[in-house]
Amino acid sequence: MTHTPPRLLLLEDDPAIARTVAYALQREGHTVEHVLLVRDARARLAAGAADLAVLDVGLPDGSGLDLCRELRQQGSGLPIVLLTARGDETDRVLGLELGADDYVSKPFSPRELVARVRALLRRSKLTSAEPPAPPPSPLGLFEVDEAASRIRYCGQPLTLTRREMGLLRLLLRSPGRIYSREALLDAVWGSDADSTDRTVDTHIKTLRAKLREVRPDAEVITTHRGLGYSLDPK
Repeated sequence: MTHTPPRLLLLEDDPAIARTVAYALQREGHTVEHVLLVRDARARLAAGAADLAVLDVGLPDGSGLDLCRELRQQGSGLPIVLLTARGDETDRVLGLELGADDYVSKPFSPRELVARVRALLRRSKLTSAEPPAPPPSPLGLFEVDEAASRIRYCGQPLTLTRREMGLLRLLLRSPGRIYSREALLDAVWGSDADSTDRTVDTHIKTLRAKLREVRPDAEVITTHRGLGYSLDPK
């Protein structure tokens, strides 16, 4: 049986970055198509030319953020990784809110990008291989009262700190999606300079403990070594 390598679309206008990214992904066994402009990426994706897209945020004719928004509004489930500037927190948070699956900040390690892409492709493959029955809905376990800023788990109200509440609400937006520690920091802590990856780990630990108090037999927050956390309702 012939194995078809995953097709990746890379939208990046910096030739040096594009060469580095394409080389790293091709070494992993992927087929990489590189385009320079948003309009070209839009056309290739409309033709179904990719299994995953790596989109730069700032392009000569627009932004990868706009393309991400368009794809999600069209109902596309294509895995999307954004390439953002290291100091631009606004782009990173907005990208996650628009439906990007992950982001990597420039300058970045090609190995890190390859690991993120590998994880997204693996999850996408598992999802596509599942029977057509709808995935488990977290609403059967969690009830979110936005007006009162309260969350119930298995019918029981949770006593959460502001940060724990922020983490759980973000994880609940996309069950099964892996959020990196940096993404969680950006979305929940914002520009708080005292926060680190260890801060996220500590709050995840206390959040898990509170969930176990309600249902000791279930572990709904999954740790993905080297990648981050996801919410996987049982």
